[in-house]
Amino acid sequence: MAARLIDDDAALAHEHALAASRRAGRVAVVRETVAITAYAVGDFALALRELRTHRRISGSDEQIALIVDSERGVGRPDRALEAGRGVDRTALPVEVRVELAIAMSGARLDLGETERALQELDIPELDPDRAFSWSPALFAARAAVLEELGRDEESAQWQRRADVAAEALGAVDADREVIEIDEVEEIALPEDELDELDEDNLEADDSDEDDDDDAHRADDEAPAAEDDEPAEDDEPVVEESAPKGDDD
Repeated sequence: MAARLIDDDAALAHEHALAASRRAGRVAVVRETVAITAYAVGDFALALRELRTHRRISGSDEQIALIVDSERGVGRPDRALEAGRGVDRTALPVEVRVELAIAMSGARLDLGETERALQELDIPELDPDRAFSWSPALFAARAAVLEELGRDEESAQWQRRADVAAEALGAVDADREVIEIDEVEEIALPEDELDELDEDNLEADDSDEDDDDDAHRADDEAPAAEDDEPAEDDEPVVEESAPKGDDD
């Protein structure tokens, strides 16, 4: 429930997450959800506490970028940098590594270290010619730092790349919503076969009522199919996954 509400009503999502934590406080994903919703409503101290608990229970560093940002949120950019340096970036998924670079760059900005903030974003995933899911945020972060440095022309160029990447990725997502339906020829069945089908449907309806909730949950959790879409000549190529060499 919290995951479905967070984009529309973060406060209500947070209430649902807190209620779940009172019933299942030792479940890692529950503590993670409390942390994410707390961050969304601006309660960075609670987010930080819950993120640390989630990390201790799960042993996962996949929310390290949120930990760094939460340290920034409570006014400790130096602690944020320390937390970010404490993980092995090569062991992180590419998306997490990019999110961490953006968060670390933000912490540098908080400390007034603008040049070093730009250096934090100099990572292999910063490829202006290809658009991955993380590209718009990464390009926009670089544009913001360049603007802080007074390099307005470069900033505008990177912001345009961020916009183009977002549009290209949005077009791919929109195409995935299209469902093609082929024509189906209607076939008349004999009456005795229709009677048998009616009986089978009645029996199936009884069992379907019990399975309905599980089916809906499975549909919600199922990942969307990924299709490659060619980009226009003046847009970055949209990539569905990280190139093999990017993890080095």
